Amino acid sequence: MDSVVHFEMPAEDKGRVAKFYTDAFGWDMQQMGKDMNDYLMAVTAPVDPVTKRNATPGTINGGFFDKQDKDGYREPHLVINVENLDESIKKVTAAGGELFGEPMDIPGTGRYVSFRDTEGNLVGMLQPKGM
Repeated sequence: MDSVVHFEMPAEDKGRVAKFYTDAFGWDMQQMGKDMNDYLMAVTAPVDPVTKRNATPGTINGGFFDKQDKDGYREPHLVINVENLDESIKKVTAAGGELFGEPMDIPGTGRYVSFRDTEGNLVGMLQPKGM
């Protein structure tokens, strides 16, 4: 069974949203650079320093992207961990889903693609690096 491993939400003001989630929930907000599209990482649970994955089973981390992202991402979405992205794309499209964009490499993380499910929800799939 493939599980949810990440969440993403849009933000108009990264400084404001970082302060909010730090103050309200104690999250560690990490602003990435231009090479990562100014993504704001939200660390909501401890990460294992060796595997770089969540140390507590059942927890996920996430992040915030520009609300008016150039690729059309303007709504919150979840990311599902998959073993083989190409095979999962075939399963998603066979089940009635539609790809939203093209598969891409995320440096140090893995291969990723977004899709819309049969209800129009935006969802992501990630094949972690090394799988």
